[in-house]
Amino acid sequence: MSSRTASVDALRWPDVATLPRAIRLRTAADERRVWHAVGRLPLRVLLAGGGPIGRGGPLMEVHDPHAFFRRVASGGLTGLGESYMAGEWEAHDLVGVLSVFAEHAATLVPRPRGRRRGVLSPRRPAGHRTYALPYNPPYDPPGELMALFLDETLSYSSALFRGFPAEQHLLAAAQHRKIDRLLDLAGVGAGTQLLEIGTGWGELAIRAALRGARVLTVTLSRQQQELARRRVREAGLEHRVTVLLRDYRKVLGRYDAIVSVEMIEALGEEHWPQYFMTLDRLLAPGGRVALQTKTMPHDRLPASRTTYAWTRKYISPGGQLPSNEAIEQIVTGCTALRPAERAGFGPHYAETLRLWRERFTQRAADVEAFGFDETTRRMWTFHLADSEAGFRSGALDVQQVLLTKTKTAP
Repeated sequence: MSSRTASVDALRWPDVATLPRAIRLRTAADERRVWHAVGRLPLRVLLAGGGPIGRGGPLMEVHDPHAFFRRVASGGLTGLGESYMAGEWEAHDLVGVLSVFAEHAATLVPRPRGRRRGVLSPRRPAGHRTYALPYNPPYDPPGELMALFLDETLSYSSALFRGFPAEQHLLAAAQHRKIDRLLDLAGVGAGTQLLEIGTGWGELAIRAALRGARVLTVTLSRQQQELARRRVREAGLEHRVTVLLRDYRKVLGRYDAIVSVEMIEALGEEHWPQYFMTLDRLLAPGGRVALQTKTMPHDRLPASRTTYAWTRKYISPGGQLPSNEAIEQIVTGCTALRPAERAGFGPHYAETLRLWRERFTQRAADVEAFGFDETTRRMWTFHLADSEAGFRSGALDVQQVLLTKTKTAP
């Protein structure tokens, strides 16, 4: 094991601090097959203690080849992420490298193992379950860490830019543009009774209140509730905004409009029907629901249900990205809601993630100052780059969806 790996906190990051046991590999040949597969990629891979491999492209520097190839052979793309967290490899163009791995994932899987898994990630552990409560992950990112890369709106979701490439000083305006577009879609104006599911840090609720709406916003994060309340108070909008620590399923009443930004992904697929039925119950006749959600292609959904991808393991344990088709099937099958409009803007998410990652990199010293270890810094760097690669490649999209209400449910 390399000295870099040995420095990882074994209690907090057990699967990063230690290498997978050799017995977990089908044979030693699996590791060699991955080695040869990487050598056929459009990458330049510089191996410590050996020559370069690959066919050209973004440069990847592997400090501990044995650890790297064992992790990838055992854990696929999840192992790739854990190897990065352990400091076993680096890349100046991290997004470029991850895009190559994502694009060629199927060819890296040692056969017949890859056919059994379907993608280059281990299967979800038998005891792993999504969470019964919406957005209740065991790792609720501290506000101090999030503030290192978010803009002053503290919006942790895709912005909407006027053009590319975007610049750091334009990010806050782009977040307001995204929020305004969603509020316009929901028809929010003076006198609107608005429900927001998932408060975030309060920017959308404040923006809606400035239009004259009366806003109830609910969250399960106490730190988000506290900061959102403070921001609402500082904006002088306490008479228009109520921030509750509450499960959205326990909300009562009827609302003219409901908005929710990137909330569905945190629920887990088994909770999607209840989520949309709750929206149906809470929406007044003639009301409008405006959602923003990340999406994946529908044909990838079956495989994603059973795999234990890196993001699910470290960032969103209970999460699952929906597809447009899945949303439409659930909505039309068990509610009186109907899809009315949908607009995708995936490239804007890629730009948002790029700006976040650049800002986070620039403030690397502050990560340690706030008490976060090096593995946490590398985890978030990898997450931001991996997500950006997904949106740049078109493997992921982000949608704003309008649902309107018919008279009766099916």
